Amino acid sequence: MLQSWFEKKINERKENLLLRKLTVSEGLIDFTSNDYLGLARSEELSRQIVLRMRDLGVHSNGATGSRLLSGNDAYTQTVERKLARIFKAEAALIFNSGYAANLAVLSSLPQRGDTILYDELSHACIKDGARLSLASRFSFRHNDLDDLEQKIRRAKGRVFVVVESIYSMDGDECPLIQLTTLANGYGASLIIDEAHSTGIVGESGNGLSVSIGVHEQFAARVYTFGKAMGIHGAVVVGSQLLIDYLINFSRPFIYTTALPPHSVVAIECAFDFLSKNIALQDALRNKINLFCEQVASVDNRTDSKSPIQTALYPGNENVKRAAQKVQAQNFDVRPILSPTVPVNAERLRICLHTFNTDDDIVALASLLKSMNGLV
Repeated sequence: MLQSWFEKKINERKENLLLRKLTVSEGLIDFTSNDYLGLARSEELSRQIVLRMRDLGVHSNGATGSRLLSGNDAYTQTVERKLARIFKAEAALIFNSGYAANLAVLSSLPQRGDTILYDELSHACIKDGARLSLASRFSFRHNDLDDLEQKIRRAKGRVFVVVESIYSMDGDECPLIQLTTLANGYGASLIIDEAHSTGIVGESGNGLSVSIGVHEQFAARVYTFGKAMGIHGAVVVGSQLLIDYLINFSRPFIYTTALPPHSVVAIECAFDFLSKNIALQDALRNKINLFCEQVASVDNRTDSKSPIQTALYPGNENVKRAAQKVQAQNFDVRPILSPTVPVNAERLRICLHTFNTDDDIVALASLLKSMNGLV
């Protein structure tokens, strides 16, 4: 019975051209990963992690339990204090991933009778975290503060507004200064996911909200390390009371086995490495500027100043053909299909990195110009 249901659902995906498969890309030029600064492939960072493990005398392969049982240690708490300083917060709490961190915050802070308002282009983990909450939840139009204000006025209970600093599919920024002014006017609590600004923006890679001085306006900030930082894990930062609350009421924290020691060491080493190689941020900006200059005449791209660039090819079948054409020229660029993005907003998602050569960037841009929305 269950196998038949599996088969039915898989066949539906095939018929709608939505079937997902695991693939391995070998030999293609990376324009798809989130390794913006190249830290995931850095041999020097890898060596520093090994040396730090040895210096600390760390021999355990796993955390052995949740942080509230056997999975806590003095070193992890030292790294959390260091992260709090980096992100200019009173306290910090490490999580296994950005997904888990967003689930933790949104499933525990809002309560029955409260309202969660989230940007319609928010990542799935924000939507899933809101779904796990007992609060009412509604989306607002992407970066549309007028629509958000209308919904704040109709909201009940405490109001939580959730945004991303840089959005993962369009690569555009949230208007944080205007947002904080609006939220303050209505007494709404702000939560921000800085996944795609961590590392690439701000002193020591501390993200967009810190770089423009509005970080103190957010009740909770989530930073993830699996993208520009090149490692794994995440952290929630804010007041000490926020962290104490999450330790006591956040199920994704309470009931999850902690990160292994190697991952915590990698977090510290990655930020130490970036602090000594902060010029990587400028190198990345140069790559972004080059690409944007080269594709200025491409009509079907969205406006982005981040490493995330897009070219729209409406329709799942259409964007798949576009991806095949680009991949045939040895560029690893992936199609983003609906329902991951809205229908008719299917696109190629192009990620730029410090390690992409200027020649490869120019060649990819030239290919996009030759396609210019047509496949």
